[in-house]
Amino acid sequence: MVHPQGRPPYPIQIEDGGLERLGAAVTQALPSANRVIVVTNPVVGPLYADAAAQSLTAAGLAVETLTIPDGEDQKTLDTWRALVEALLAVGIDRRTPVAALGGGVTGDIVGFAAASVMRGVPLVQIPTTLLAMVDSAVGGKTAVNTPRGKNLVGAFHQPRLVFSAMGTLQTLDPAELRGGLGEVVKHGVLGDVELFEICQARADEIARLAPGVMRRLVDGCCRVKADIVAEDTRERGRRALLNLGHTVGHAIELVAGLGTLRHGACVGLGMIAEARWAAARGACAPAVPGLIAAVLGGLGLPTAPPVLPVDALIASANADKKRVGDQIATAVEEAIGQVRLETVPVTEISAMMSMLYSSEMQS
Repeated sequence: MVHPQGRPPYPIQIEDGGLERLGAAVTQALPSANRVIVVTNPVVGPLYADAAAQSLTAAGLAVETLTIPDGEDQKTLDTWRALVEALLAVGIDRRTPVAALGGGVTGDIVGFAAASVMRGVPLVQIPTTLLAMVDSAVGGKTAVNTPRGKNLVGAFHQPRLVFSAMGTLQTLDPAELRGGLGEVVKHGVLGDVELFEICQARADEIARLAPGVMRRLVDGCCRVKADIVAEDTRERGRRALLNLGHTVGHAIELVAGLGTLRHGACVGLGMIAEARWAAARGACAPAVPGLIAAVLGGLGLPTAPPVLPVDALIASANADKKRVGDQIATAVEEAIGQVRLETVPVTEISAMMSMLYSSEMQS
């Protein structure tokens, strides 16, 4: 169990099995709760909503289940608004926890709704995808997309519990699993060399969801993220390191069309391009971009982007929420496990994007 040291601290419980211990975990984290509203989606709900409700009920909690649409294209203000209205309609109060059962899209929308209703109600994250387990469910960033960019409207709202059941990964689409691995590699590059080496050496075990290695991936990512978030819960400084690969990656995701390319794949492409940009500036060894690309490729992730208009990519990145005036904070890869934060002129975005279509990216 990982306990981030932010304010307030909260447990990240990683279970080898399914949701059997969810109810006990919720009552321990939220002893005053007597009711839980579970919000899921049409994909995850038929698989796990009953198991979640059974565990919560067995722990003495009343359960109501709501369903919201799934998919990155549904991560909108309209979906958020409809969920807020549904929560109010079922009579939520300030001590009623809302539990997000699903992947990152569900967690982000539910988290934003939990931050908004009654000016904030308790949030429980129950991630069922690798991407959500290692990234979006941890850290308290909640948001929805707009036509101008990803995650531009949202709030910081820390969960009271993150409950990650490894058994739920067994029903995960292989392409969705690969998408999550992009964020796993990112956390290895950020601060866990051993995690990066596991991705490099044990790709076959990862592909077949070997329990020991999957638990190590999730635990390692959570520890890297928790250490960074604890120092900067509201992203005023060091937390921006977690955006490694995102300046370029979010632009790819938006220009290609939300949902066309998985988030983790776009982050992987962004890491390669940003590492090549760092190497060109002399900030990291020339071998680092190729090493990152090799690990991503070994996990089945793309290492070359689709053909997209560079002008549109640059325009999208220029709208990035990390931009302040004519400056943007970016994570600079110096070595595997060593990344620093640097504020650079937004004109550097063009140089980053040019690395997407360099000959090295295609090799």
